Amino acid sequence: TETGAAGAGCDTVDASIQAILDGEALSEGVNGETPVAASTIPDLTDEQVAEIRALDATAALVIQLGGNDWSNAQIAGVTEELDRLGIELVATTDAQGDAVKQVDDIETVLALEPDLVLAIPLDPVATAPSFRQVGEQGAKLVFIDNPAVGLEPGVDYVSYVSADNYANGAIGAHLAARGIDCVGEVGSIRYTDEQNIAVYQRYQGFVETIAANYPDIEVVADRDIGAPDFAGNAERTASAMLTQYPDLKAIWGFFDIPAEGIIQAAKAAGRSDLVVTTADLGLNIGVAIASGELAYGTGSQRPFDQGVMEARLGAGALIGLDAPPYVVLPALAVDQDNVLEAWTEVYRVEPPQELVDAAQ
Repeated sequence: TETGAAGAGCDTVDASIQAILDGEALSEGVNGETPVAASTIPDLTDEQVAEIRALDATAALVIQLGGNDWSNAQIAGVTEELDRLGIELVATTDAQGDAVKQVDDIETVLALEPDLVLAIPLDPVATAPSFRQVGEQGAKLVFIDNPAVGLEPGVDYVSYVSADNYANGAIGAHLAARGIDCVGEVGSIRYTDEQNIAVYQRYQGFVETIAANYPDIEVVADRDIGAPDFAGNAERTASAMLTQYPDLKAIWGFFDIPAEGIIQAAKAAGRSDLVVTTADLGLNIGVAIASGELAYGTGSQRPFDQGVMEARLGAGALIGLDAPPYVVLPALAVDQDNVLEAWTEVYRVEPPQELVDAAQ
């Protein structure tokens, strides 16, 4: 390919993204389950809502890493749906990226004897014995993003609800390709824990989409980072990438906080031309996308709607309703042209003024 010319596959980037948005979910369940679209699950009837409200049930939410836009939106979606159904949220714990702390959090929650537990396992293996106790104690358990390893849907837990993570990673790949005219060397930063299937599928979606669609793009740097300092670890890793591969044109990060670290590394290296894509829409990344500053776009999750669905499926289980073992929210492609509309779709609120100002 000649310098400055668009590489192979560039004429179909937008069509490829639209095909993902219009098609069926691309992610596969951790146990090979076929994904069931959240849009196909009917709302609870008035009679079912009344039956749930009559239970005076309680719930607990076990978060893996709080204080970010994704977790805040999850909590908001869960809280709004539980309020509608008359279920009291008696605890919200935050493991702060520490699987050992999460085990303690589960013990704390179990002591409250909730009827429903909604949880995202930080380490699906290490936390499995503790999560098994939830069902043994008689509570209904709905997993967020990943089920704990070895637990059986319909027996040990109700369901697990996730974004179409593979599709969001694939969208990040297509956007990165478009941003570099489908030619050049790129890098990816993924999560160390491959047992976290939701996050790992984003990475698979990115690298496999590049390989399948863009012969003139090569993923030359493929690195992983761990918790809890995702931004700092990503910044150091991206900095090393940019030093080792001075011709690197783009870096993808597995969610918005690592992407923030990538942006800081690019700024420090004087690389205002670097294209950064990711798999989430936090405020900082949204502002960067809106202003055209390094962040080119993202394949975003829908954490508010995901939280609503988690609470709804768990509440239904309290009155004996069955749920699919694996429920998926659709992917969303976000770039500078639609970032304000995307914010409203992701968070179900109007975009904050900071984002509006950046888009002007």
